[in-house]
Parts: sequence; structure tokens; C-alpha cells
Amino acid sequence: MTGTKPLRVGMVGYAFMGAAHSHAWRTAPRFFGLPLAPELTAVAGRSEEGVRAAAAKYGWASIETDWRRLIERDDIDLIDICTPGNTHAEIAIAALEAGKHVLCEKPLANSVEEAEKMTLVAQAAAERGVFSMCGFSYRRTPALALAKRMVEDGRLGRIRHVRAQYLQDWLSDVDAPLTWRLDKAKSGSGSLGDIGAHSIDAAQWITGLNITGVSALLETFVKERPVGGDFVGLGGHGGAEGPRGPVTVDDAALFTARFESGHDAGADAGSRGGSDAGPIGIFEATRFALGRKNAMRLELNGTKGSLAFDFEDMNSLQFYDSALEPDAGFRKIMVTEPSHPYTGNWWPTGHGLGYEHGFTHQVVDLVTAIGAGEQPTPSFSDALQVQKVLAAVEASAENASRWQHV
Repeated sequence: MTGTKPLRVGMVGYAFMGAAHSHAWRTAPRFFGLPLAPELTAVAGRSEEGVRAAAAKYGWASIETDWRRLIERDDIDLIDICTPGNTHAEIAIAALEAGKHVLCEKPLANSVEEAEKMTLVAQAAAERGVFSMCGFSYRRTPALALAKRMVEDGRLGRIRHVRAQYLQDWLSDVDAPLTWRLDKAKSGSGSLGDIGAHSIDAAQWITGLNITGVSALLETFVKERPVGGDFVGLGGHGGAEGPRGPVTVDDAALFTARFESGHDAGADAGSRGGSDAGPIGIFEATRFALGRKNAMRLELNGTKGSLAFDFEDMNSLQFYDSALEPDAGFRKIMVTEPSHPYTGNWWPTGHGLGYEHGFTHQVVDLVTAIGAGEQPTPSFSDALQVQKVLAAVEASAENASRWQHV
């Protein structure tokens, strides 16, 4: 049963992420018992017409056309930031200093320097009981949460390999319009920060190990795009004959990585005689993989077994146990049982979840932590670590792929 004390939410931004977050705030207290009762108090956006339409559609009680007014309001307890990355630092710092809890979309900022400032402010605020979290929503996918549990239980032994891909195709049309996601000043980076950041966070979170160094390539396949057109979803189609503007971010990112050394519960006989160095990894992020719609993939190989996940089959996890099935290969775990993370609050066994549920689980974990007076995860400090990896990837790519320490 959800508590009666309200948690009054003010959201900044109302597009793709704003829609997903709105759904989550509405849904979480209806399926999970929370210590506080979320209220969709106000949403802010620059266009009065647009924000009024969003408020009516998604269920927000009031609007603002300036995020500063949102922070000034006495009837707001938490600021949810769903805007482009170049605005995250200013909004989050102002909100935390005003005593508001913060949920900030990923990546945390557009630079390490901004992320460091946000982290320092967040740490000071936490000492006053004001908390913040970065929205790496894939952590809340039941299959990936189960993967983390299995790694922590030693089911894979010591991790040797990490393979991560995030493949989409919505920019494959050379006449897809020039959106803010293709402007480095607003987005910070392209496929690297937009989707690659999710892979970096998931890999570090599940293994419990940070990336310590990278060697990278970044590529921009289409240098200019139409400045207008028909916008559909994240992309759309622009006029081939109209004015075009420069693409200032990467279209694809590739990098190899080394993780820090770690000794988990399963690192016994299977790792004797091996190296003390941490796992090695390979990462790929692109929005030009024709036919791949949202293939966020992760595979871990350890000394006892392996795990593999693909978000396009998000309700299952592939697991190989070398002791139980040495000749059988991977088996499929349907992550829909009440014993699995989050799933017991939803549907009967075998009835799968969708993309939106990760955001609902994110709200559940955030509100639960705030209610308990505890720091939610991923913290801004966790997100800063991802930001440092993004920066190292860019630095390596700019320096002929030379090894770059994080």
C-alpha cells in the first residue's frame, strides 16, 4: 500500500522522455507499495501551447514556461529533468540548492567538468536529506537486474569478457532531419552519449567493475542533414532539396576497454593461474544498423558461465552454466516469475513487460530510497564515472585511437 504523504513532482521537458517519465509517475503507485504518494504537480516547457497540450495528455495538474518558476514553487518536492544535456547542470544544481530532490536523465551532463560540479552539489545536498539520481533506466529491466544478481551470486565466476552493443537504425536515412540530438552543443555527443552511455553503465553496474581505459573510433557517416521536415519518433524525413545544416556528433562509436580487477564470490579454482588484470570489453553504439530497432545487447563470459541479453527480446536472459550443461550451450530463462526482480508486482507468469516498465521501476526505486532517507542509485557520482568513460572515448578517437586512461 502506498503512503499518503505526497511527493509533489515538477518535470522539465515533455517530449519522448517526458512521456515515458509521466507514465511512470502515474503508474508506479498503482502497482507498487511506496512510502510516498507521487503527484504530477507541474510540467515546464518553453512553448505554452506545447506544454499545455502535454499537461492535458499526460495528466499534469499545472504548467510553467520557465523551469526556474518550477523550482521556486513551494508545492514542488522533486524536479524531474527530461531536457537536452546542455541544460542538465544548471537545472539540477539550482534544484538541489533549493532543497528539491532531483531525477536527471542520462547522460548526466555534456562534460566531465559539469558532471563533477553536479556531483559535488549532490553530495552536499544528500547530507541535508535532499537526494538525486541519474536515469539509467535499463538497470530496471528485470532480465538485467537478474543478471546482476547472478553475477553477485558467483554464477559466472570471475568475469573475463564483456561485449556490449547498442544498435538502432533511425538515422539510416540520409535525409532524416537535423534534430537536437545531432547538435553537439545540445547533446554533448551522438550515438556515444545517447545510447552508448546505457551500455557503459549497464556493463559497469552488472560486473561491479569500472572501466579504466579505452581505445576508440568515432565516425560521422552523414555530415549534413535537412534543417526541417516531417518528424516521426526520434527521426523522420526531411526535404532532399531544402537547406541543410552540419551534423556535429558521431553517428557510430566503437571502443575496446579494460575493466578494473575484481575478485567476486565465484573467483575460485576457475581463475587460478590466470591474470590478475580485470576483464576486457568491446563496445559498439550506432544509429545506422539497418534492421536493428533497439538492440541493446550485453554478454558476459566468466570462468564458470556466461550471460547474454538483447533488449529486442527483453523478457528473457540467456545463461550458460559450464558445470551443469558443459555440452548443451545456452539456455533461455524467461524473466517473468514472481521471484525475479520487479515482476511479481505485474502480470501472471509468462506475461512479459515492455519498455515503459523500466521507467516505472526507476520511480519505485527512487521514491523508496527517498522515503527511507537513503541515497538512490545510480547516484550522480555513478553517472560521473560514465561521463569520464565518454570523455576518454572521445579523447582516444581524437588521438588516432591511442589508449586513453579513464
